[in-house]
Amino acid sequence: MAQIIETIDVEVPVRVAYNQWTQFESFPEFLDEVVSVTQVNDTTTHWKVNVAGADREFDAVITEQHPDERVAWTSTGGEADHAGAVTFHKLTDASTRVTVQIDWEPEGFVEKAGAVVGAGSHAVKKDLQNFKEFIESRGAETGAWRGDVEA
Repeated sequence: MAQIIETIDVEVPVRVAYNQWTQFESFPEFLDEVVSVTQVNDTTTHWKVNVAGADREFDAVITEQHPDERVAWTSTGGEADHAGAVTFHKLTDASTRVTVQIDWEPEGFVEKAGAVVGAGSHAVKKDLQNFKEFIESRGAETGAWRGDVEA
């Protein structure tokens, strides 16, 4: 199993960064490989992604969520086997450190080769930079879900 850990500091309060991250249907605006995310219910999402030219679909379940701290998930079916967590750390009243950890199982030659050369880490780093630009340019979240999901 491959693992990716990337971090970025964003110049918005932790509440704003966290709230935006709970708006899964907005992910295509800043996550390059995400075509769409549909919020099925409070803890289930359906994803359509395009990775290295291959279209994939899967469901993901929020396994743990604590406002302003953490969102964790695992895939539950479909064409992608992964789990991860995003954590939010207050640096100052106006800045936040966002850390993404993803554990995933590369499938096929292209994904396995990409994992070896760090393509996944590069993609997540770029997506975090996109998130930073998105949220800082807005200055406010597009919505929020502040529910708590126990592990």
